[in-house]
Amino acid sequence: MSNELLSPAEMSEADRLTIAAGPADGIGLMRRAGGAVAAEVLKRYPSAKHIHVLCGPGNNGGDGYVVARILAGSGVGTSVWASGAPRPKSDAALAAAECPIKPRPLSDFDAKPGSIVIDALYGAGLSKPLSGDAAKAIDTVTALSLPVVAVDLPSGVSGRSGDILGRAFRAEVTITFARKKPGHLLLPGRGQCGEIVLADIGIGDGIIAQLAVSTFENAPGLWLQEFPVPAMDAHKYKRGHVGVFSGGPSATGAARLSALAAARSGAGAVTVLSPGNAMQVNATHLTSIMLREAGSLEEVQEFLTARHPEALVFGPGLGPKPKVGDFALQLIKVFADGARNEAAPSHAAIVLDADAITSLAHQPQALFEAARQPNAPALVITPHDGEFGRLFPDIAGDKSLSKLAKARTAAARANAVIVYKGADTVIAAPDGKAAINSNGAPWLATAGSGDVLSGIIAGLLAQGMPPFEGTCAAVWLHAEAGSRFGPGLIAEDLPLALVPVLRELFDARMAAQ
Repeated sequence: MSNELLSPAEMSEADRLTIAAGPADGIGLMRRAGGAVAAEVLKRYPSAKHIHVLCGPGNNGGDGYVVARILAGSGVGTSVWASGAPRPKSDAALAAAECPIKPRPLSDFDAKPGSIVIDALYGAGLSKPLSGDAAKAIDTVTALSLPVVAVDLPSGVSGRSGDILGRAFRAEVTITFARKKPGHLLLPGRGQCGEIVLADIGIGDGIIAQLAVSTFENAPGLWLQEFPVPAMDAHKYKRGHVGVFSGGPSATGAARLSALAAARSGAGAVTVLSPGNAMQVNATHLTSIMLREAGSLEEVQEFLTARHPEALVFGPGLGPKPKVGDFALQLIKVFADGARNEAAPSHAAIVLDADAITSLAHQPQALFEAARQPNAPALVITPHDGEFGRLFPDIAGDKSLSKLAKARTAAARANAVIVYKGADTVIAAPDGKAAINSNGAPWLATAGSGDVLSGIIAGLLAQGMPPFEGTCAAVWLHAEAGSRFGPGLIAEDLPLALVPVLRELFDARMAAQ
């Protein structure tokens, strides 16, 4: 799997293990890295008149010295600007000694319009705000609108969190090695990277496997083996049954969006569970989706006993009221008891979204305790930033934590899969696994889009996908459908926009068998 994301510490360990395994040594890896960057620069900017290579004192700067040596040897006008001398006898010092261009102090950095800048100052390992000569160089480059090629990660972006530490270069292209880092995908750092190129420098999959990585880029390679394929003898209930709770007469649309999305994602049966006063409104708009009155807990229990749904969606359109939170807690208990008494399947799941999250924020500890009860259903909680802050205020307010770390901490506390939504959605499981989504699009920022996502999640979980993998697949599908549809997208478009994406995934799943 190449979906792993390496923290700066894990990347350093990958380097160490590769060097220890031989035959490559540190300077050998540095030469490969610099060679990969130089090749990319020569390919992209064949007519560049002059290239400025900015080198830091560490390994990132060492890569830069290799780049400068190769560019100069290729006949390209090249200057080297150094923020400090490499440590004596280090790999970076060896690379600097091999470079025929004498470095000038970064404090004297000067460039003309039309030149190219290679940022090899600090890379992914930076842990303190960028200032001084480096910040001044960023101002110069920005004022001249010079194209920047970043080595590993634009200097000033944290590889761990994606935060901008003081100032940061905005690259046209970023070339990184072996695997991407969280800072390549988390905002705001992702916006500084431009196109990301992943270069192979000889750090093999076996080395990465030794790291026991638990952070991934969300892409089909992470979950395709679990993607549902209907059996030859499948009937509608074998393909999973989803129940979606509806709001009152004036708030039924969100539930129908979720229900249609669950059906489109492959669930064989979907039922909208409606209060009595909204039955007529829902009946007017539903065709392939079933409808059942379930305005009380007793009526819900009757539905669970009669139909044994594998997944429920609770929250969209219900209103941010304390009684909604109370009902959610009762629902978790009913589903837990149902699983124990075989009135519901053992892999039952509840997706808590929208108003359910806000309503439960008044009693979060009760939610977390309910999620840990024996036979409790798997929970998937899908907060956007504001909802996350209401349900996990202390975690949200901890400025030392990245979005990735916040989602992980929340998932462990809630014993639930957390979908921390946004342009850089993070999916985290209670066991510490996490994935960062990278195919999102601004077109998804439209009313009802989140209701569709909840339905897709429930649809895939109802078909038997494990909670983490199924949720990751749903987030990717939702984003991919929105990206392909593009401008003009509204939530009603998304279920049908899933069809070509689902077909491609099905074909890929069958080909992988």
